[in-house]
Amino acid sequence: MAAELFDNLFLSVGAMKAGTTWMHRVLELHPEIYFTPEKEIHYFAHAYVPGEAPLSPQGRLNRARAHTAIDPQRSQLQGARARLLWAANYLADPIDDLWYKNLFLFRRKQTYCADFSNLYALIEKPGWDRMNASVGRLRVMYTMRDPVKRLWSHAKFHSQFIGKQDAVAGWTPKQAEEFLRRDFMWKHAEYGQIVRRLRGALGEDQLRLYFFEELHKDQRAWLRDVETFLGIAHHDYPEARLSARVNESFDAPMPDWFPGIFRKDVERIYRELDAEGLTPPQSWLSQFENSASVA
Repeated sequence: MAAELFDNLFLSVGAMKAGTTWMHRVLELHPEIYFTPEKEIHYFAHAYVPGEAPLSPQGRLNRARAHTAIDPQRSQLQGARARLLWAANYLADPIDDLWYKNLFLFRRKQTYCADFSNLYALIEKPGWDRMNASVGRLRVMYTMRDPVKRLWSHAKFHSQFIGKQDAVAGWTPKQAEEFLRRDFMWKHAEYGQIVRRLRGALGEDQLRLYFFEELHKDQRAWLRDVETFLGIAHHDYPEARLSARVNESFDAPMPDWFPGIFRKDVERIYRELDAEGLTPPQSWLSQFENSASVA
């Protein structure tokens, strides 16, 4: 990477379906944080995670379409022009450091450039080392959610994405497990492995670890902690934005048998996080008190 890609870069690295869209919608209101029109750029996954191809030509065309719609009755000329210019940079080639930096050309006096991508949790130490070498101040946060609830939400989200949401209601335990244990999905569930990877690559002052359940007990306290972590001023966020529900998957109740499939995994992941000095919510384990594992 070229020297000084950014002075200050703030990354949220997941986990998938652990509230990151809500975090983005709230933190984009902070006057010291700059987000591009695209929440998940995925550039560093493209550069440093083998096997990931999140920036294919077709993928970028699909995403750009969402940011270039112009309503002559509602759009402002300057805003429409800015979106089109940004999309032109997003669709440019080659995809390299300059490509990524050009996505932030419309940043003004904001302290941080921000980029949220769950795929960044998969980056190994050499990738983080290269990022650290070219960013003046790098700050990273990783959020975890009850593994069972996150898995069910992830299952619904992905089945909807591939157009097979109707199949979810008829799943057997075997079908559900086969669907979720595929590597490209399951690797997002291994919180212990991800925490060890992040801690092995980032300094203590660079990384914040959060539990979804704890942050929603006191959202404003969590926001103050993020601001302190970043070293930026505290901001007064409107209650309407804090209480908004975003990016929800289609409504499908979790089957009673679903938690039992992953009981041993959750207990192991809990122990791994405990060994890292973290204290996951007790609810992760208490949900199994009256249930049995599924063979």
